[in-house]
Amino acid sequence: MKLSVVVPVYNEQENVRRLYQALRPVLVASRNEFEILFVDDGSTDGSYAELAMLARQDKAVKVVRFRRNYGQTAAMNAGLHLADGDVIVTLDADLQNDPQDIPRLVAKLDEGYDLVQGWRKRRQDAFLHRKLPSKIANWIISKVTGFAVHDLGCTLKAMRREIAQDLQLYGEMHRFIPILAHWQGARCAELETRHHPRRFGQSKYGISRTLRVVLDLITVKYMIQYLSSPMRLFGKIGLLSGFVSLSAGVATVGMKILQGTDMTGNPMLLLTVFAGFVGLQFLVLGMLGELGVRTYYESQGKQPYRIRDCLNLPRIEEKELGTTPALPASPRRAA
Repeated sequence: MKLSVVVPVYNEQENVRRLYQALRPVLVASRNEFEILFVDDGSTDGSYAELAMLARQDKAVKVVRFRRNYGQTAAMNAGLHLADGDVIVTLDADLQNDPQDIPRLVAKLDEGYDLVQGWRKRRQDAFLHRKLPSKIANWIISKVTGFAVHDLGCTLKAMRREIAQDLQLYGEMHRFIPILAHWQGARCAELETRHHPRRFGQSKYGISRTLRVVLDLITVKYMIQYLSSPMRLFGKIGLLSGFVSLSAGVATVGMKILQGTDMTGNPMLLLTVFAGFVGLQFLVLGMLGELGVRTYYESQGKQPYRIRDCLNLPRIEEKELGTTPALPASPRRAA
């Protein structure tokens, strides 16, 4: 089995070498082939020079450098798709994640899971502007998506290659990786991991991302529940608006007949027309969404499903069938 460790880096000059020195002995001790893939997200300090030096010293170190800062999600997406290990591990470059936890995460995969998410149960960060917002966000996300998880903000996780290759991340969606993987049929687990205080540099991400995360949560909720059939969402809203329009119209006519109320000055008439147009617009939007979904799947040769295993069937190209081939068993599991 080959391990790929993906590390997004942004202005972590003081940390990258220390992370490499802590990470490499752990990977060597695992007795697996490995690579360490650093993704430099447009750093403006000396991070890239440090990474280039590490790459010259060790062929297992691979470096991708962005032209500018695109954000952690873009760096994570690039790393996941460029890694070629059977198992892909992601962690931060700030030394707060502990490389010693990697073997435990990988071992957890051997129990039949496709993705194992780290849980910083004893998180070593400031309470007011880091821990408290994180707890609130995780609670809201769990309630909205129906996916029970304690710490979506933890970058440390391990996943099988086929799961990582299926992910397409935008915005701030790197924190939703377990939810997106679960939506595609992955078996997910959570494992408590260690967390250390930041020793060098400053955090690049804070409470200012809250609004973007909320907007991405709305997107994720739509994707996991309505992506394959948007008419289920927009059609419901359209029918509800139509019902309001019909009820207001009946009330308007009733008030005219029973009370002699002037229809032209009755606000219920305006509600009838407004709700009717809103309902029609949502129904049309639903139909356009249905056409867009079909174009999305058919133009890219994708299918709205994933296949875990096939028995007594000829092997078919992954892209045609949307399959997720089984990961070769590690030596420990085979034993």
